[in-house]
Amino acid sequence: MVYASRADTIERALAESRVIAVVGLSPKPERDSHRVAAYLQQQGYRIIPVYPRGQEILGERVYPSLEAIPPDIRVDLVDVFRRGPDTPPVAEAAVRRGARFLWLQLGIRCERSRELAEAAGLEVVMDACMMIEHRLRNPAGRGEISGGTGEPGTGPGAGPD
Repeated sequence: MVYASRADTIERALAESRVIAVVGLSPKPERDSHRVAAYLQQQGYRIIPVYPRGQEILGERVYPSLEAIPPDIRVDLVDVFRRGPDTPPVAEAAVRRGARFLWLQLGIRCERSRELAEAAGLEVVMDACMMIEHRLRNPAGRGEISGGTGEPGTGPGAGPD
């Protein structure tokens, strides 16, 4: 198997994805998942919120799981805001869903999820923020959204939702 560099994978994920299912997208605007998804939405990506409760987040219908998203909605990338040990079932669902990319957000790593996704042909990014990576590559796309601090304890899974 030929492995692409992390930078190449990030470039492809950002350039080739249009529809992003955000697993763990909080309805609370102060949460990193909400800020990142709002930024990505402002940059032209379609966001599909995956959250166990609620009707709508960022103007989009909320689905309780990846499996609940109707099959006629193509999902290019699954962006995950869950603790590392909770991600293997998400990776499996991303594979079943036919996503091309699995992205574990800043501070999230799980080798088992990587193995599951890559074995099925998905490209994987771990421990990186989509908003930060997009801004690094698109300086004009900075928008008005401010991201998390990147400090330990402020990222995904920090504190109750």
